[in-house]
Amino acid sequence: MQSRMKDPALVPPDALTSSGSFFKSVNQGALSDQLPEIVALRAGQVNGCDCVHTHVRNLRATGESDERVTAVAAWREAPFFTDAERGALELAEEVTRLADRSPDAVSDAVPDAVPDKLWERLSAHFDEQQLSALILSIGVTNMFNCRTTGVREPAGTSWSRRRP
Repeated sequence: MQSRMKDPALVPPDALTSSGSFFKSVNQGALSDQLPEIVALRAGQVNGCDCVHTHVRNLRATGESDERVTAVAAWREAPFFTDAERGALELAEEVTRLADRSPDAVSDAVPDAVPDKLWERLSAHFDEQQLSALILSIGVTNMFNCRTTGVREPAGTSWSRRRP
């Protein structure tokens, strides 16, 4: 498979410069190296995005075990995740699947897109800075998923080897 077009992030001037600043800010959220990648992997799986390949590679580079990496898709049934990671994975699914909730998902008709019980569990494990980093990390993953699936970017495409 070949991309439909050049990477959209490379078309507008300075788009990647802005992304770099955003990632730097998110990375100051005091999360482990693995957690943003784990939730990004899950969001990518939900979205059917080619980025799954990249997040698996990134997780392995951090020293994450194959056991945990391959179990992300079945995290509810797998014994390999902490309560904090389970909360983060559930948050990734809740935020990624907003549109699945109702035809009015963007309106006030869905007041608990992230259920209070989940928020309470997350708050027990993460402070405000960490929660912010987690939410923004999931959000940017979903934005990049839209970008890469929209142009049908092939799995394994490197940021340094974008195809026209």
